[in-house]
Amino acid sequence: MRVEIVAVGTELLLGQIPDTNSQWLGERLAANGIASHFHQHVGDNHDRIVLAFRTALARSDALIVCGGLGPTQDDITRAALAEVMNVPLERHDEIVEVIRAAFSSRGRSMSDNNLLQADVPRGATIIPQTRGTAPGLICPLGLKVIYAVPGVPYEMSDMFDRAILPDLLERQREAGETGVIKSRVLRTWGASESALAEAVGERFEELQLGGRVTIAFLASGIEGIKVRLTAKGNDDADATALLGVEELAVSALIKEKLGDIIFSVNDESMEEVVAALLSSHDATLAVAESLTGGLIASRLVNVAGASAWFRGGIVSYASQVKFDLLGVPEGPVVTGDAAEAMALGVRKLLNSDVGLSVTGVAGPDEQDGQVPGTVYVGLSLGEGTTHAALRLPGDRARVRSYAAISALDVLRRALQSSR
Repeated sequence: MRVEIVAVGTELLLGQIPDTNSQWLGERLAANGIASHFHQHVGDNHDRIVLAFRTALARSDALIVCGGLGPTQDDITRAALAEVMNVPLERHDEIVEVIRAAFSSRGRSMSDNNLLQADVPRGATIIPQTRGTAPGLICPLGLKVIYAVPGVPYEMSDMFDRAILPDLLERQREAGETGVIKSRVLRTWGASESALAEAVGERFEELQLGGRVTIAFLASGIEGIKVRLTAKGNDDADATALLGVEELAVSALIKEKLGDIIFSVNDESMEEVVAALLSSHDATLAVAESLTGGLIASRLVNVAGASAWFRGGIVSYASQVKFDLLGVPEGPVVTGDAAEAMALGVRKLLNSDVGLSVTGVAGPDEQDGQVPGTVYVGLSLGEGTTHAALRLPGDRARVRSYAAISALDVLRRALQSSR
């Protein structure tokens, strides 16, 4: 069964909001062994929406339509569905009462334009609304089907799990289709997409030709390059086994060619990996930040339970703060020695087992004779204090973001080597 996703909304075409719905649906479909070969975006225009639906029906067995079910004039998905189905819209009084009750429970009166949400193409089945006012729709067209859900993500996901996925799986069983698609994402930091592709080389060609496992490289900006392995197995155990074997093979090839740049094989963020390593060492961490201005600490506290291992951070942006608070010797502060002193100083000040620091030049101007992109990461761990010198690309914002994840990567490598 081939499923196509059609996201409705001019705001998507204008880039005013990201299309997280299609991403979420694609992941959920793949996790349940359902193929999704095409995604479309279409604006709030009746004729273009009808064209998008007919195009999708010509090449797919099922459509999931997100958006355009609200009460305003630009919410025209229902009318487009009715045209494609060649049926009239019919108002359902029971839906009107549900919407009216929802407004009443909030102490508000329902305006007349909300009646539009009770219009249903003849022959369609409603997906009851539990989180919003607009119901979803299941619209049969012969052996094919269109599912329509609100564009609000938490309403969409609820209707998908509650009604759409069970219906799709039942249709798949009736068609005699079996199989499970599973993916594993290896996350890397410190190599380019082309370098990764070259590293796996022959293995990439072998897997692509084999058909049961494929490799894709996903550039993720300041989060590095992801290597996604996707396996199609006869069942869950078969797909999992395929992924396990290939993950080991690809990891070994990357490590052989490029070193230890893989920091996760289960799509964890860098800070989640660092958190797990600190916990396994029963160690606490303190950070001293200059050019990153708190970005490292912000990433760390995004991890649930960070209070167990993260002592805190000092944003020592001004040079005098480095001298007075962290014990950095008077002089240039964009140096490896300054980074080491910052790491040791914050470790002592906050009484932690590990001290991590970053100092450098984000730009646009030079500092201490150093060009923008020059970054030093200090690390105080065990009995020693060291530093790493980095040259990072990009404008001021990118340099700061790259510096934050790079500093965490320095810590990650040190903790892994000290096991």
